[in-house]
Amino acid sequence: MNWTVNDLHIILVGTLCAVACALPGTFLLLRRMSMMGDAISHAVLPGLALAFLISGTRTSFWMFFGAAVAGVLTALFTQWITRFGKVERGAAMGIVFTTLFAVGLILIKQTADHVDLDAGCVLYGALEYTPLNLVTLFENDTFIVQVPKAAVVIGATLLFNILILGLFFKEFTMASFDPSLAQTQGFRPMLMHYLLMTMVAVTTVAAFEAVGSIIVIAMLIVPPATAYLLTRRLSLLIAFSIVVAVLSAVLGHLSSQALPYFLGLPETTSSGMMATTAGCLFLLAWLFGPEGLLKKKSGKLEMPEELS
Repeated sequence: MNWTVNDLHIILVGTLCAVACALPGTFLLLRRMSMMGDAISHAVLPGLALAFLISGTRTSFWMFFGAAVAGVLTALFTQWITRFGKVERGAAMGIVFTTLFAVGLILIKQTADHVDLDAGCVLYGALEYTPLNLVTLFENDTFIVQVPKAAVVIGATLLFNILILGLFFKEFTMASFDPSLAQTQGFRPMLMHYLLMTMVAVTTVAAFEAVGSIIVIAMLIVPPATAYLLTRRLSLLIAFSIVVAVLSAVLGHLSSQALPYFLGLPETTSSGMMATTAGCLFLLAWLFGPEGLLKKKSGKLEMPEELS
């Protein structure tokens, strides 16, 4: 292993992506809508392509706006098909996201001659190349601090997620555990639902450059699911989700560098190994956690006492 500052940059970007995804992913888990993250991460593709076709630029504002609109439309279409078409929610998600995903790929192929918006990069990411595009955060005569541009983008998204969850934590919690009670309390659970969908959409497009849409799915679902096997307290569930996300990013990159060398295998991608590491951590929790296969213990996640 030839450890360089680039490895630190890759770990930084991967960690920020993992944590930013884990926060909204926790509430998707509570609402039993984890696969909605899968649907939105695919369905934002036409939003990205249309944002470029309309604006003619790849600036972050237009991309975020297009992704947010596509994410909200995905949730709306899923609700409409479920309610008016009397189709099961999972089937409705499959109908919506596969259709929008296909449309998005067609639009990206159409715009490929005019802009560097590659379908493979969108799907799999380019985490190893993020250190090539640095921005300066601080500089003086003797000291300079530079980080990848992707770290700034996903870091701003992480702060956005923290701000939204901090401002509406009680509303999100109430709407996740008991939507009917939230409605009687005036919390507008559907508004919280679409705000959560917007968070997922924005987080997904922010992570495209680094880890791609497929790895985003893993980071949205696996850390919260792993934490759910370890605790039934909401505060600890969020904390454990963050810890698992960080471990997945750090250990994933380390294993992507070490395992090919020790096992004599071809090189692998850091983002792929981060998702693989997250799956391994889930397996350990499934086997040895309080709710694990080898230590079975019944339990149910309940609403915090202060909200009941």
